[in-house]
Amino acid sequence: MDLFLIGHDYKYAVEQSLLSLFPGQKPVYPDAPGGLPYITVKQTRGGKFTSMTTAIHTRSGTFTGTARVANDRLTNEPFVTDRHLQRLVRESFYRAFLATGTRPPEWGALTGVRPTKLMTPFLRAGASDRQAASAFQKKFGASPARAELCVDTAHYSLAAEERMTDKSVCLYVGIPFCPTRCAYCSFVSQSVEKSMKLIGPFFDALMQEIEATAEQVNALRLEPVSLYFGGGTPTTLSAHQLDALFDKLETCFDLSRLRENTVEAGRPDTITEEKLRVLKAHGVTRLSVNPQTMNDSVLEAIGRKHTAEDIRRAFALVRQVGGMSINMDLIAGLPTDTEESFRATLDQVLALAPENITVHTLSMKKGARLKDEGGDVPGGETVGAMLDYAYPLLRERGYIPYYLYRQKNMTGGFENTGWCLPGEENLYNICIMEELCSIIAMGAGGSTKLVAPETDGKIIRLFAPKYPNEYIANIGKTCSDKQKIGGFYGLSTE
Repeated sequence: MDLFLIGHDYKYAVEQSLLSLFPGQKPVYPDAPGGLPYITVKQTRGGKFTSMTTAIHTRSGTFTGTARVANDRLTNEPFVTDRHLQRLVRESFYRAFLATGTRPPEWGALTGVRPTKLMTPFLRAGASDRQAASAFQKKFGASPARAELCVDTAHYSLAAEERMTDKSVCLYVGIPFCPTRCAYCSFVSQSVEKSMKLIGPFFDALMQEIEATAEQVNALRLEPVSLYFGGGTPTTLSAHQLDALFDKLETCFDLSRLRENTVEAGRPDTITEEKLRVLKAHGVTRLSVNPQTMNDSVLEAIGRKHTAEDIRRAFALVRQVGGMSINMDLIAGLPTDTEESFRATLDQVLALAPENITVHTLSMKKGARLKDEGGDVPGGETVGAMLDYAYPLLRERGYIPYYLYRQKNMTGGFENTGWCLPGEENLYNICIMEELCSIIAMGAGGSTKLVAPETDGKIIRLFAPKYPNEYIANIGKTCSDKQKIGGFYGLSTE
């Protein structure tokens, strides 16, 4: 859709609103209107207030929405001013959208990744669950069901926050290899079919980064409370490699305060008894066995070379080895999936009774084969029906939503939600979504996010090269970049 920004350049906020409220529309910035429909977003500064007005021009008429802020709230701090003005963009855009008479989305005016962070202030102020949900709905236009989700996840966030100290950090280790690449995947991962020769050199480079990271963490006396292995699929590594990787981490870091240790085994075609016994010996407390679907034809459509029966066998093997909670990921909206087959998938997963079930909504991500090639993907209404079946049933079976987040281009504008049995929440997932502490990452595509309360919300990110060959070639710079961790914490405590 043609967009015209007048008096400002807040493209990101405008585009996020467009993607949320007009799914499938791509932002275009022509020099002049070329026909209907088009949207203008204009900023106007008066004597006391600065206003943002969005006008949606269609064949049915022009629909407008306005939001404003007092000029004395626009300080000399660019970060503060930008935050206020971007909020005006979103509010005015949403009000103009409502004026068209179109049914509002489930999340109302919200376009951000972390809606739970907007709920916690209501609870901190002493509101009851009902009061907090009502205030959230009124302020953001979210549906009652989404407000209820946010109340539950906000309680878990607040409980996790109470247990953190200014020294608490989470460690992440990224292994960018998978047996095959799924059609919906845009993560930094390489199919081992094509890149087996890179695993050895990558492993050697990762050992160097672990040493460089530990040097900073130990010097600052930071306290790892969660260790998380993601990817890719970490169990693509051999049992010997996994054993060596854990030995290195245990030698380099003080893990005595670790509360959890999670590995995304993910793909059942990478799970063996030998690997599981290695993981158990190193204190892994939580393992992901991620079917995404229990429908064999859908598995084939997304490029997985295993069956639902393989998932059941892998699950049984983890239970046999014992000592680890199990998470299972599902995706609502996969190619060729239907409301009926999604229901069957959830019913089968619930019959297995894992401690965690994470229900994702398909996101059409840049770089994913599915986005480039297309496919028979269910629409928003069908995905909504899938979630409407899943959420009440999960609550009925004793699961509670403990974290959630949203992404760009999610079918129907919904969300990803982690559900757990009481006491089985994953601290890492809460911390990374609610930005409760620093996430210190190692591995290709690792994204270190430095967070400290003393910096008034300031966050610094450090990125490792995305692809294994680039990571290997640039390991020297990646290791030297870890020195910025010390600089960040030194500045935050002066």
